[in-house]
Amino acid sequence: MKNIDADTHLTGTSVYLDDLPLLQGTLFAAAYGAPVAHGILRRLDISEALQIPGLIRIFTAKDIPGENQIGGIIPDEPLLADHHIHFAGMPLALVVAHNRDAARAAVKKIQAIIDPLEVITNPRIAQARGELIMPPKSVIQGDTAEAWPRCTHIFEGAIDINGQEHLYIETQGAYAIPQEHGALKVYSSTQGPTAVQRTIARVSGIPMHRIEVVVTRLGGGFGGKEDQANTWAALCALAAQLLHRPVKYVLHRMEDMTMTGKRHPYMADFKIGLDAALKILAYEVTFFQNAGASADLSPAVLQRTLFHCTNAYYIPNVSATAYSCRTHLPPNTAFRGFGGPQGMYVIEAAIAAAATGLHIDKAQIQRANLIQTGDAFPYGQIAESEAVSSWQKAESLYEPDKIRASIHAFNAAHSLVKKGMALMPICFGISFTNTLMNNARSLVHIYSDGSVGISTGAVEMGQGVNTKILQVAAQTFGISYERVKINATSTYTVANTSPSAASATTDLNGKATLIACNALLERLLDLIVKDLGVERKCLSIQQEVVLNNGVPTDWNWVRLVNTAFVQRVALSENGHYATPVIHYDPISGKGHPFAYHVYGTAIIEVTVDCLRGTYETDSVKVVHDFGRSMNPDIDRGQIEGGIVQGIGWMTLEEVIYNQEGKLLSNALSTYKVPDIYAVPKEILIEHLHTDMDNLAIFRSKAVGEPPLMYGIGAWFALRDAILAFRPDAVLPFVAPMTPEKVLMALYAKQPVPAYEEKVSHLGID
Repeated sequence: MKNIDADTHLTGTSVYLDDLPLLQGTLFAAAYGAPVAHGILRRLDISEALQIPGLIRIFTAKDIPGENQIGGIIPDEPLLADHHIHFAGMPLALVVAHNRDAARAAVKKIQAIIDPLEVITNPRIAQARGELIMPPKSVIQGDTAEAWPRCTHIFEGAIDINGQEHLYIETQGAYAIPQEHGALKVYSSTQGPTAVQRTIARVSGIPMHRIEVVVTRLGGGFGGKEDQANTWAALCALAAQLLHRPVKYVLHRMEDMTMTGKRHPYMADFKIGLDAALKILAYEVTFFQNAGASADLSPAVLQRTLFHCTNAYYIPNVSATAYSCRTHLPPNTAFRGFGGPQGMYVIEAAIAAAATGLHIDKAQIQRANLIQTGDAFPYGQIAESEAVSSWQKAESLYEPDKIRASIHAFNAAHSLVKKGMALMPICFGISFTNTLMNNARSLVHIYSDGSVGISTGAVEMGQGVNTKILQVAAQTFGISYERVKINATSTYTVANTSPSAASATTDLNGKATLIACNALLERLLDLIVKDLGVERKCLSIQQEVVLNNGVPTDWNWVRLVNTAFVQRVALSENGHYATPVIHYDPISGKGHPFAYHVYGTAIIEVTVDCLRGTYETDSVKVVHDFGRSMNPDIDRGQIEGGIVQGIGWMTLEEVIYNQEGKLLSNALSTYKVPDIYAVPKEILIEHLHTDMDNLAIFRSKAVGEPPLMYGIGAWFALRDAILAFRPDAVLPFVAPMTPEKVLMALYAKQPVPAYEEKVSHLGID
């Protein structure tokens, strides 16, 4: 089964937000963002902007009929700043004009009179000053204080992990159209249609049942459109509501990069203790999350960081604490992995520090501590682990000892070019960490000609969810794929949806579809039980033919549907699915928050040009826990994309703000993402076949987020190559490992440890 969008993507006929035909009278919007990162807004001078031909109106906070608030988890984010400016690019006004050029021209003529205030961009500084989004959270297992005296080796260190720009191909945008009776129809490039609907209701004062949010597909999301799409949809809806005209706003790339949040940068401190057999006995870690100016999804991201702070390892004594620190950057938000990658990088760095101190291969410590079935995660859930089996299969298939020997031989023969390698095990939990979000609905219609229409809350953004949901229906009904159509996501057809995120979209919406389809199938087959004189359990449908104990009958799919239609049998069904078993108590810090975990092991090889500091990723060889894959081609595509995006985060992509909180890497000329020349020369993916009942749809396993974490291994492979050139190099745990940083590491005379470099100016002892 190929991806159902492949043909239209290839021919350029797939319909995105900016492809929608415009209604007559459509107006165009543009936002005026704050020119400074922190200050008091005294007034806006719009006099020159009002002279721009084609200008219709300029909206400010005082024009909002409802509540000037779009914060979800914590109500701390105004839609339009009315007094206090919290980050550069924060929307202060919305310009609406007859055309896009006029709107953008008017934005440039607005002047803000602002009293500047001190700007904080460093989360350690924010934490030291008590600038927190919420009280700190912790996950504790065992007793680290009791364990330290039993440790033979103890190592400490500091971490600095940069953010990452989502850089979806389709920028943020929305198109709002007034409807009769004061209703609104909003086309939004969002992963969370219900979140957009709820936000518009809050800002406009219009109840949710009068607001329809429609999503055909996204040109990428990666988490950046889970909550941050709310802003642009709410602005368009506000203008459409007050002007009674359709309003559209699709952000320019530089607007999008400047005004939206990124993957959360983190700083961290760690302490790790091992016994003589290399077993990790104790691990303490403190995370400083750079949340940006408001909460957005930071509390949930921080929780997943804590849940993944031990990656694929069992550590009996863990104390992990995380601070969500308020700074004057755009609110950082969800990004593929949702805080998990940051936690996993820190434990990998701690293990690397221990390995360097003990003069051994990092893989020795990794292999000795892999979590096994029956071990407990720090948050209390008991593992059903594939960590050891994926590692063993990677060893058997790819022979890392031989790779290491080959690298040693190459490095001995080359003075200015060095190779390095790293093994990267992963363990990633699948479910929303907020238990109540783990539910979905599916509306299935069977039409009288035998065709099937399906509406769910899932948003297609390139991950192939529509194809998989189509497969669920076709396989359940035993009919041709061509008979099934997946409809655009709409809050009018499926209400109260969770966002398409957390790698749970196919599981949740696929299970809901399966429930609806099974109910319809039972209803249909019951019609012919009497005709054939058989029990229901004897009947099935394959290739659109009804079988009795596997033997074809004279009943087929079309006859069955027509019979039901004539007999006035309901041919529509709404399926609801809520993930069973999962729960979590935030007070005790214990529970069973995930439906299942995904495991895998990657071997990453790199080559560094030690004269220039440039490098190549030679290969990424993976054994990945697919479960029973529904669609191996789609899954492999997701794994390849995740690997490359993870490598980009760890090596090339550097988000740079200056001390005034202004984004310097605000265009594709200043922000580097992996291109065809930067991707690994070879990506090998081997399926680790598992067949346990894992609460996933058809026993498959999610592949959206987990593969990104394999990219973390690229950082440690580069570190390995640098140490081969210069064994005395001091390599601070600072990501990404850009070519500039590689060059400095190769030749720096006096390397400065990351912690001293980052916080010495605070006066912290």
